Amino acid sequence: MTPFLAPALAAALDEWLSQLQALQGASANTVEAYRRDVSRYLSFLARHRGGAEGLAGVAATTQSDLRAWMAEERGRGLSPRSLARALSAVKGFTAWAADRTGADATTVLSARGPKFRRKLPRPLTEDGAALMLTEIGSDAREDWVAARDTAIATLLYGLGLRISEALSLTGADHPLPPTLRITGKGGKTRIVPVVPVAAAAVSAYVRLCPFDLAPGEALFRGARGGPVNPRLIQAAMERARLRLGLPATATPHALRHSFATHLLSAGGDLRAIQELLGHASLSTTQAYTAVDAARLMAVYEKAHPRA
Repeated sequence: MTPFLAPALAAALDEWLSQLQALQGASANTVEAYRRDVSRYLSFLARHRGGAEGLAGVAATTQSDLRAWMAEERGRGLSPRSLARALSAVKGFTAWAADRTGADATTVLSARGPKFRRKLPRPLTEDGAALMLTEIGSDAREDWVAARDTAIATLLYGLGLRISEALSLTGADHPLPPTLRITGKGGKTRIVPVVPVAAAAVSAYVRLCPFDLAPGEALFRGARGGPVNPRLIQAAMERARLRLGLPATATPHALRHSFATHLLSAGGDLRAIQELLGHASLSTTQAYTAVDAARLMAVYEKAHPRA
């Protein structure tokens, strides 16, 4: 539930979020998360200071105000990672407010977020990924559904797509060309090479699909002909991982992690992998180097157990 805000602040928040979406291509999920975070922050300031604040007052928040807000957020159980995200949203809104009012927002903009350990990606092994592609469609009631689930999983692992990106393909994308132009998070586009096995898997699905795959409509369909729900793919992977004895981390997104990790293990260039994944920052892609190092250490320790 969104906290109550004074009408002027609520309107200012709407304006900032609209600009964030229009100019920076922020996703709907990001906009909604930022709305919650900043709304809670503004509501806290009103309570903390004993009255509603205008934009200038928000921009001129003191160090004491900021610390009190962060303490309240931690007190209600917000994790360091989530608090860091909330602080990022608050900084963004504060910078915008300062630009509009001419206030000095140095205190907020220079605040440091809580430290937290970034979670490493949890890829499948190469054998595990290969087994998943073989097994994901094995319990489908119809052959075309099995082919659909296999094709989608192959796009995630073979091209490193997010599930939302795979499901955004339309009938116009078949047959798959040598390269695909993918629009990812924040409206960022990238060019992804299409491996033959992925093109073949999609072609096998199209041959069996009972629906007319018009150019402007979804390529992957559900049982009634509408766009397939991503939860169906998640459920198919969950059933497959249980049959294969794979860990609970064997999710659709883990196939994308596996694509990056296995490419890095094979000698792939980190900058090239960044481009293939559509990461805005190289630091995000660098997480896979830690995964690869951890895997090598596990192999070493297994081969050379300590006394």
